[in-house]
Amino acid sequence: MTSWPAGYRLVELAEVDSTNEEARRRAAQGEPGPLWISAARQTKGKGRRGRVWTAPEGNLSATLLLRPDRPAAECAQLSFVAALAAGDAVARYVPDVALKWPNDVLVHGRKITGILLESEADPDGSIAWLAIGIGINLKSYPEDTRIPATAIAALGTAPSPQDALLDLADSFAKWYEAWREAGFAPVREAWLARAHGLGSRIRVRLAREETTGVFRDIDDTGALVLGLPGGVTRTIAAGEVFF
Repeated sequence: MTSWPAGYRLVELAEVDSTNEEARRRAAQGEPGPLWISAARQTKGKGRRGRVWTAPEGNLSATLLLRPDRPAAECAQLSFVAALAAGDAVARYVPDVALKWPNDVLVHGRKITGILLESEADPDGSIAWLAIGIGINLKSYPEDTRIPATAIAALGTAPSPQDALLDLADSFAKWYEAWREAGFAPVREAWLARAHGLGSRIRVRLAREETTGVFRDIDDTGALVLGLPGGVTRTIAAGEVFF
């Protein structure tokens, strides 16, 4: 039976603007973490690149506030830890779960989870605090998205947000401990085993350009390795992938 992970606390809110913003406020007030913050409803949920994340009641909206005491480059790897944990949670209820670089969870090729990392750095370059926001579509999903979406309820029986968070928190604690003890290698291996589109041709949208190639790998930092004509490879640290 899944149990709440030792050392992690939980604050449950009826409504909040954004669980990530609540984590930011609590970090500024000295909250040491690790602390999960969940909300039945978000009024200003946030997605990547400043997009709005729709978060109606019945879905899971939660943020984990951590103080990893690691350099920013290493903390960025926790997006893969979060994706693995969210994938584990979703896989308890539906099959065909895959991971899309860098940190989306897909079911039958449709997006079911969103993950957003936000942080603040100390003067020495280490991370002062890190907020890992995770939204999982349990009961409903938006229709007008660039990447087709789905929800657990569209495929099977959806858990309550409380049960989904329990699954998520339990899995995250295990992967986080593996990362702290052994570094990125076991996380990378597990992520690649579930990677969507590995070996296929993809389009990657960057800040100022788009490029296409074959999704070859992720390197030991989590960057995407794109195969180009002539056996050349290009390493991409940040971008948006389309299949």
